[in-house]
Amino acid sequence: MSSNRPYLLRAIYDWISDNNLTPYVLVDAGVAGVRVPPQVVKNGQVVLNLAMRAVANLDLGNEWISFQARFSGVSQAIQIPVQAVLALYAQENGQGMMFPAEEEGGDPPPPSAPEPDDTAPASGADNAGGDKPKRSTPHLRVVK
Repeated sequence: MSSNRPYLLRAIYDWISDNNLTPYVLVDAGVAGVRVPPQVVKNGQVVLNLAMRAVANLDLGNEWISFQARFSGVSQAIQIPVQAVLALYAQENGQGMMFPAEEEGGDPPPPSAPEPDDTAPASGADNAGGDKPKRSTPHLRVVK
């Protein structure tokens, strides 16, 4: 039987977007086939903003998630095997779903990466990464 992960990812993405929240995805950057800029990887993981205003050409496929995003003003093609996704959640309230990490040898290796699309990304793509998945406690200070 095929994995239910891509179907759950699409459903949760739609649910978050329909509620006018910002979908963030937590990715295990150590999984073979993950293609993200190395400067956004922290502790072997990366958090990416998947909001329509932040990415172009988003494709939530059964094997791969691919899109174009800007990092430090430079457009990059991002490719993520679905099995590398650890969580998909709303940035504003943390609601979403975590997924178990795939064990070594559990699934066959990811299929070959999709061919890069040479189309130009939308000019409105924002920075899609750099945010932490967990928030620290609120801090207040007196301003005079």
